Amino acid sequence: MSGPVRSASRARCVAAGAAVVTVAAGLGVRTVTDGAFAKYAGDALYTVLICALVALCAPRARPLAVAGAGLGISWAVELLQLTGVPAALSSHSAVARLVLGSTFNAPDLFWYAVGAAAVRGAYAAATWREPAPRTSASR
Repeated sequence: MSGPVRSASRARCVAAGAAVVTVAAGLGVRTVTDGAFAKYAGDALYTVLICALVALCAPRARPLAVAGAGLGISWAVELLQLTGVPAALSSHSAVARLVLGSTFNAPDLFWYAVGAAAVRGAYAAATWREPAPRTSASR
């Protein structure tokens, strides 16, 4: 495998793993806690999952684009809830309820941004490198 193909394949594997870990984290949060913490942690993790799926589909996308797309999709789904369409679909399908939700909640918009920021931060941490030491010739 050549370099770019290998890096795209590796990025897809990392994104798929992140999606699995995110779903497990969401289920874990719901198992060990409830109330506002579980709800808003779930909102942030929803965006993290969307970002992982974006990265899976577009493995060469820049980190800011992945986080921005995840946030945009999350916000679009939340705003769609103002129409009542997700509520109607959710009343007939558990999958629709999980993916689309049912009722608009303005604080969710903030927590989606927290999830996107976490993704961007994770990318930064994963790619951070110690700066090269300065030599006397470079001063």
